[in-house]
Amino acid sequence: MPPISPCRAAALLQSTRPPLQRIPRAAFVAGQRQLRSASTKHPKGFTPPTNDDLEELRERTIEFARREITFDVAQSTDHDNEFPNSMWQKLGEAGFLGLTADEDYGGLGMGYQAHCVVLEELSRASGSIGLSYAAHSQLCVNQLQLNGTDEQKRQFLPGLTSGEKIGALAMSEHNAGSDVVSMKTTAKETDGGYLLNGHKMWITNGPDAHFIVVYAKTDPDAGSKGMTAFIVDSSTPGFSCARKLDKLGMRGSNTGELVFDNVFVPSSNILGGVGKGVRVLMEGLDLERLVLSSGSLGLMKAALDVTLPYVHERKQFGVPLAQNQFIQGKLADMYTKYRASSAFTYSVARAIDESHEDPEIRTQDCAGAILYAAERATECGMDAIQCLGGMGYMNEMAAGRIMRDAKLYEIGAGTSEIRRMVIGRAFNKEFGTR
Repeated sequence: MPPISPCRAAALLQSTRPPLQRIPRAAFVAGQRQLRSASTKHPKGFTPPTNDDLEELRERTIEFARREITFDVAQSTDHDNEFPNSMWQKLGEAGFLGLTADEDYGGLGMGYQAHCVVLEELSRASGSIGLSYAAHSQLCVNQLQLNGTDEQKRQFLPGLTSGEKIGALAMSEHNAGSDVVSMKTTAKETDGGYLLNGHKMWITNGPDAHFIVVYAKTDPDAGSKGMTAFIVDSSTPGFSCARKLDKLGMRGSNTGELVFDNVFVPSSNILGGVGKGVRVLMEGLDLERLVLSSGSLGLMKAALDVTLPYVHERKQFGVPLAQNQFIQGKLADMYTKYRASSAFTYSVARAIDESHEDPEIRTQDCAGAILYAAERATECGMDAIQCLGGMGYMNEMAAGRIMRDAKLYEIGAGTSEIRRMVIGRAFNKEFGTR
C-alpha cells in the first residue's frame, strides 16, 4: 500500500491569514493593558497573555509549521541528520526566537505559556527542529535574559532573536552529566579575562552555534561555589567542535562534542558573576524543564496525528481498525495522556506568568511536568507504531521517528531518575529534612 502522510492538516485550523511577519508583542495583545513591573523571571513590562493571545499565537505557529516544516522537511531532517539552517531566520522573522526576551532586544516579551505553545506546535511538526529551537530560545536566550547585564543583552540578544546567530548551552561532559558539579572544564584568570580548557559533550546546536553559554570551574577546589558561566563566541581561537554526534532520535538537531583549548573569554562575558555558575544554572533549570515538557506534548499530538487517520482508513476483516476495541483502548490512552500532560504543563506555566511580580516557581512542579510528559510521550510513540502495525515499523512513516524523538526527553535536562530525586528532595526541604 502507498505510504500515508501524518495527515496533520485534518487537525489544524484552516486559516487564510497571510504569511507571518515579524511583529511586536502588541500585535498579539488585544487592546491596551496597563503594564506592571516585571520580576527578574519575566521580560520588562511583562503582563500575562490572555487566552485569546495564546490561541492566536498557537494558530500562527500552526500556520508557520504547516508552511515551513512540512512532512518532507521533518523526514529529511531526521533521515539526513541535518538541521535546515535556513529555518533559523524564518523562526526569527516569525518572532519565535525571543518569546521571553525584552522587546528592546527584539523579543516578544510574552512569557512561559507562550514559549510552551510555540515549542509544542513546532515539535508536533518535527521533534528535532523543536529541540534545536528550545536549546536556542530557552537554554541560551532565556539564560541571557535572566542573568545578562544590559550591555550583554544589547550585544548578544538582537542577533539571537533575529535568527542571524545561533545559540547553545554547554554544561554536560563525558563524566559530568547528572553530576554537573564534577565537571573538569576550567577557566583560569588571565589579563582581561579567562582561558577556558576542557571538553563538553552532547551539546545541542553545538556544531552550529555562534554564542554558547558555557559552565567552567574558576575555582576547582570550591565545589559548587567555584563554577562560573561564560558567554563564548565560537569564532574565538581554540574553540572547535570535535565531532557531530550520531543519535538514535532527534536526528538533525545537530549535537556535538566541543573542545576548549585556551579559549580566551573577556571578563565582560561572565554571566551572573564569578563563582555564581550554580546560581545561574538553577535560575534557569526549573524553567527549562517546564518549557521542554511542551516538546513532549507536541510529540504526543504528532503520535495522534499519524495514528488517527490511519486506523480509520485501514481495514482488516472488512472493518476499519478503529472499530477494534483493542485499538480504541490505545487511542483513548494516547489522548488521555496528552490531555493530562498538557493540563499539568500549562497550569504550572500559567501560575508562573500570573504571579510574575513575585513568581512562584516550584521545583517539584517543573520537574514533575517534564517527568510525566516525557514518559507519556514515549508510550504514545510506541502505541502509534503498534496501531500502524507493519507500516508503523517503516521509516517512511513518522511513527518511528516520533518514538525515537520522544525518548530524548526522558534523558535530556535531567533524566527521569534525577527528576524523581529532585521532587523527593524538594519535599524533604519543605518538611525540614535533607
